[in-house]
Amino acid sequence: MGQILFRVLGPLEVESDGRRVPLGGARQRTILSMLLLSPDRIVSVENLVEAVWPAGAPATARNQVAICVAGLRKLFRISAGITDLIRTEPPGYLLALRGHELDTVTAERLAEAAREAARAGRTDEANALVERALELWRGPVLDGMTAHRIKVAAGRLDERRLELLEERAELQLQLGQHRTLAGELAALVQEHPLREQPRVQLMLAQYRSGRRAEALALFREGRRLMVEELGIEPGPALQTLQHLILQDSPELSRPDHRAGGIPSAPLPAQLLADVAAFTGRATELARLDRILEEDDATRPLTVAAITGVAGVGKTALAMHWANRVAVRFPDGQLFADLRGYDEQHDPLGPSGALDRFLRALGVPDSRLPQDLDAQAALYRSVLSGKRVLIVLDNVRSFAQVRPLLPGSGRCCVLVTSRDAVDDVTGDFAVQRVSLPTLSAEEAAVLLSRMAGAQRMAAEPEAAERLGILCDRLPLALRIAAARLVAKPHWSVRSLVDRLEDQRRRLDELSPGCGGVRAGFALSYRYLSPQTAQLYRRLGLLTTPDFASWVGAGLLETDLRQAESLIEQLVDAQLLEVVPGGSGSGTRYRFQDLLRLYAWERAQEEETASDRIGALRRAYGGWLALAEAAHRRLIGGPAPRLGSAPRTELPGDLVGELLKDPMAWFESERSAIVEVIGHAAREGRADVAWPLAMYASAFFETRNCLEDWGATAELAMAAARSAGDLLGEATMLRSLGSLAIYQRRYAEAEERLVPALRLFERVGDEMGHAQALRQLGLCARFRGNLEQAGDYCRRSLAVLREKGSVRDTVHVLGVLAQVEAERGNPQQAIELSSEAVVLSRDSGSRRAEAQSTFRLAEALLRADESRQAIVPGWRALALSRSDGDLVGQTHALRALGEAQWRCGQLTEAEQTLREAAELAEQTADRFLLGRLETDLACVAALRGEVVASVDYLELARARFDALGSRTWRARTERLLGALRGGFGGAAVTAERLTGLLRVPA
Repeated sequence: MGQILFRVLGPLEVESDGRRVPLGGARQRTILSMLLLSPDRIVSVENLVEAVWPAGAPATARNQVAICVAGLRKLFRISAGITDLIRTEPPGYLLALRGHELDTVTAERLAEAAREAARAGRTDEANALVERALELWRGPVLDGMTAHRIKVAAGRLDERRLELLEERAELQLQLGQHRTLAGELAALVQEHPLREQPRVQLMLAQYRSGRRAEALALFREGRRLMVEELGIEPGPALQTLQHLILQDSPELSRPDHRAGGIPSAPLPAQLLADVAAFTGRATELARLDRILEEDDATRPLTVAAITGVAGVGKTALAMHWANRVAVRFPDGQLFADLRGYDEQHDPLGPSGALDRFLRALGVPDSRLPQDLDAQAALYRSVLSGKRVLIVLDNVRSFAQVRPLLPGSGRCCVLVTSRDAVDDVTGDFAVQRVSLPTLSAEEAAVLLSRMAGAQRMAAEPEAAERLGILCDRLPLALRIAAARLVAKPHWSVRSLVDRLEDQRRRLDELSPGCGGVRAGFALSYRYLSPQTAQLYRRLGLLTTPDFASWVGAGLLETDLRQAESLIEQLVDAQLLEVVPGGSGSGTRYRFQDLLRLYAWERAQEEETASDRIGALRRAYGGWLALAEAAHRRLIGGPAPRLGSAPRTELPGDLVGELLKDPMAWFESERSAIVEVIGHAAREGRADVAWPLAMYASAFFETRNCLEDWGATAELAMAAARSAGDLLGEATMLRSLGSLAIYQRRYAEAEERLVPALRLFERVGDEMGHAQALRQLGLCARFRGNLEQAGDYCRRSLAVLREKGSVRDTVHVLGVLAQVEAERGNPQQAIELSSEAVVLSRDSGSRRAEAQSTFRLAEALLRADESRQAIVPGWRALALSRSDGDLVGQTHALRALGEAQWRCGQLTEAEQTLREAAELAEQTADRFLLGRLETDLACVAALRGEVVASVDYLELARARFDALGSRTWRARTERLLGALRGGFGGAAVTAERLTGLLRVPA
């Protein structure tokens, strides 16, 4: 049985006993490459399928993978007599490398041996070992392979080669080979101009070669590139080396001087430099200051953890604060990037970090233990009694942090992480400083500092919009500013226009392979498969926020599981928690850029049918809950609207969410508006118009008139485009009702008459009767009482026959008002009383409130003012319990009229003014006119003629603008009487009432 040599550091090659092994077709080569990139580890069939078919796998993909693996096994059996190289290990396959050779493993073995030799002072040997490792690279890793996963892994190995080149350069500088090294380093700097270590090494090589001016010019060029392209200053190694070169420090001439540029010192000072143009964060800096002030050597150690989304500036804040307080730590400052989120490198484990820290603290090699527990114990001993600041950047979990904590409370530990880093054992108090995005003002300041204050001030609106489009995320803002600096011919508006395209925004903010998208990708990479799937599907939503039940529908899972996954996304800083109303509990939202990234991942990783199905279930959940909430609001059964499927939720969940249906609608209001709009734009009329109809009662009650109109218009247009006549008719009727509510009666008729015809055309008798009722209401407001009565009676006949109690109650109320205004108060009382009984029996508080208010009005028309007070109070109480602002306003007006007619002028004025405040909120111009008329009567009864006339002139102008002939005539008559002094007669409530009843 022969030994096999695998080579991936270049084109894929396999040798057995010195002979090249032919590898077959592209699929077999791809699968072998995937297995070699993870030797002795299981590679799932799912990942192999994705690598072979990145654009979408056929149904037979798993079988074809198995065939390819069988082909590889046969290949190795024939060429080398090996039968157990590739093993089946659920959920995939494993390549067992034992007894064989892989160039990546060999390279790492040589690199580790080189490090051991360097630590022992055998620099020549270390240099030779690194040379041997580098010789294993024959070209770009796995050259010719196109699979995304292979390219990512290949990128990591190419990065490893760069690190080895830097290690070799360091060794050669120590060996005094600076003259021969300069040319190679110059090429490396030209190829990787933003990489700091080769630039540091080249500067040192040039300085030692007598080229001091070139070394300083190299620093200036590097600084310019970093500021323009990344928005950051050079790191401490470059800055320190420049400082030493300017001083012609003799330290630089020592062969053992490391190119890090920092001379040996007894105290560690490892903090990174403060970032350029650090902006804002006053609250968070104050919080960190308080944590430091509370520091007490007698107390257990406190760990401060800065958490936040990728790109929000966690490291920047940590470095800014740490540099500011460094003087308070006279025993030094330690820094380590633990690489918790790093695509190019494995995380830095506690042992590796402790090794670095112990060396920095002056522990000689001979005393360095190899065991983690021994390292941690020595670390605590060295720090005992000292005051050291320890900054642990890019932490993934508290497990990385725990061994790095000193035993003394005199030290301060500052952690940065994208994730929650609480100590689950409770041994340490982790004080979290949650870092939000910048405020609008802070974002503006940062853009001005980075791109130029004059430039930003010249286009203030574009500058403000730029901050919004960048989510006020510091990384995005810095990239945007750097682009403006690099493109002086661009206006701010031109960059804004590029960012307005949502599908290109992340491209614009992700230069090269870095930027915003790369930061988000690292957070996404560490999610569990199900959590990642939920994140992607949530990105399909366009709602401003959502409750956890939405996640259950998207994943077809139970609520408890959805909540757990959502909280994982919150912990990963991919979602934010927002306070929710009592109707749906905790709510969550995306930052816009994170939602765009989730949407991108959904387009890449979810099939079209999966995306459509997820949205259908989410829409179905909103429909089901809105329908149930609507029924609870109206207090009775209601027909199911439209044909869109509902996502059935558990009964106990529905009960909990809808225990207060108004509160649920309030919390979901913005989401419902967006769902209706999105459904309409996507041609889902079957979702848009039923949801708009269910929400209309809430919009009316809460006076959300803009939402009512906008959603109904969108839904009507969608229904019309889809040829959905019932949906179009229903939305026309809704828009007609809105127009009546806003006292636009001509427009109301323009909507209601075609709705009537459409209902008749589709044979919907109930819809037809409801449209007749609204036409009756419209005619009543326009003073066409005979026509109003006819419409209402035709509607009532159908509704009684259909047994629709709620609609019957409504029509009885309108008819009662018509009869009262026609001078038939007793008939109005009978109709209103019947409506009160029916509504009370139906259990609908809203219907009962409306009926009771109309009974109060009927009693007023019958001159039974004292009897009207009780139903007036009852209607007010019912409306208040439902949060019905419109109902409260009407009830207060009727109650106020009853009070002034009974001589209770102080109470009446107070009641009417409260009603007027509500009417101002609801923008009900007709009701404001009625209230001004009532207040005029109160003033007249007090003898305040001037005030009374002022009120009446305001009311007359309103009625005139609204086209209400009846009430304009009534205010004219009352004005005439007031100006004529009532013909010398006393002003009484009876005379005022009589004048207000005179028909137009």
